[in-house]
Amino acid sequence: VEFSIAPDLVVDGDRTLLRLVLQNLLGNAFKFTGRVAVGKIEVGAAHDAQGRTTYRVRDNGAGFDPRFADKMFGLFQRFHSANEFPGTGVGLATVQRIVGKHGGRIWAESQPGEGATFYFTLWE
Repeated sequence: VEFSIAPDLVVDGDRTLLRLVLQNLLGNAFKFTGRVAVGKIEVGAAHDAQGRTTYRVRDNGAGFDPRFADKMFGLFQRFHSANEFPGTGVGLATVQRIVGKHGGRIWAESQPGEGATFYFTLWE
């Protein structure tokens, strides 16, 4: 897997909880790029005119149907079989709770076979 991580990314929040956010998002990106010839994972951020930061974790893996993007943050929600991609279905629900506790929100964009991008904000 090729990783691209933007320099100087900084967040303000609980170190342990935000580490779990990254572990889950990067773990999913790594898992879902397992079947492409060259997996690519990017971590970055964008700043709007008001100085708010939106962070992103993007991959070129399996992707998912965008019609179900809102449901993927529920407990035990899976869009791929456990045989195809292992997991319990609690990671993204955990991420959503942590981001919410930090005053932010999380959402995702994807297409099947074209990878996924997860965006989140903190302290909106």
